[in-house]
Amino acid sequence: MNILRGLGFLPLLLIAAGESHAAGLTIGVVAPQEGNFANLGAQIFAGAEGKIRQNGDTIVRVPENCEENSGGSVADALIAAKVQIAVGFLCSETLEGALPKLKDANIPAISVSVRSRILMEDALKNGWPFYRLAPSDRAEAAKIIEVILRDWSAEPIALVEDGTIHGRELTEAVRNALEEKGLKPVFTDTYRPGQEQQIGLVRRLKRAGATKVFVGGDRADITILARDAAAEKIPLTLMGGDAMRAADQPLPLADGVLAVALPEYAARPEAAAVVATLRAAGAEPEGYTLPAYAATEVAIKAAQDAGGDERPIAQHLGGMPFDTVVGPVSFDAGHELTDNPYQLQQWRSGMFVPAAPPAE
Repeated sequence: MNILRGLGFLPLLLIAAGESHAAGLTIGVVAPQEGNFANLGAQIFAGAEGKIRQNGDTIVRVPENCEENSGGSVADALIAAKVQIAVGFLCSETLEGALPKLKDANIPAISVSVRSRILMEDALKNGWPFYRLAPSDRAEAAKIIEVILRDWSAEPIALVEDGTIHGRELTEAVRNALEEKGLKPVFTDTYRPGQEQQIGLVRRLKRAGATKVFVGGDRADITILARDAAAEKIPLTLMGGDAMRAADQPLPLADGVLAVALPEYAARPEAAAVVATLRAAGAEPEGYTLPAYAATEVAIKAAQDAGGDERPIAQHLGGMPFDTVVGPVSFDAGHELTDNPYQLQQWRSGMFVPAAPPAE
């Protein structure tokens, strides 16, 4: 993730929680504190600190600037503070330099953001103690493919994308997987994004006979497609990816539009108590807040399980499930989430809700 590029290197200030507990854990939290992505860092700090303080442990804040070659200094700060485990890590640039040193110090790193497949391959090859609550960069396509094969395999399907790198690669991965299963779309196209209307595209979809459409594009374009299809009385079921988790503007999204996206963790009934506690402390449980809280729950439980065990904490992260505010979490042999967190959702009355299974 190449964010905060061009910002000056932030001083690595170590800020411990107000009260130190010698018998407790010392947990590092790594996230941006300044710059364009400081708001994301604030979400990470709010979530992690909420759990750490509740547990009576010590937090060590380490600023992250996401620049090349900055990770070594981040690792040095964590090692100097004698942390047992670290969470956060918004950027792959940080981890690339930090993980070799963290390995030598037996300090596992749990990222809530980094999805790079290449970085995880390097981590496994080199024995770096890297785990992540973020899904891999293949998980979104995998869930979309699963949903289409399960729900749309008997329907005339179209695949359209907006020409961006992500839109094109996501849609191409879906198309290749479908064709391997013998399911050929009736229509494929690249549309021009950011237009005020897409009537031409919806008419071409009608001529092709498509009724189910996956769109590799952003929410605003899918909103316009849904509006124009309704205006032309062309019955289309539209489905987007995780980019659908965006502001409902400038036009409101029509009810019934589908998205394969990460769930709204704050809406889980099981998260209600944590959400209330965070809000009482002035932290809105949005973005990375609850994933950071969950990563800290995992970190604390793994460290507690290690206890007097001679094995490093990292060896207590794999295999077993952890109960967290975002639901059960476990890591497979590749240090990835065992279960794909993406879900099929449907827009209803101003929010995404789990989609009902298709009628038989």
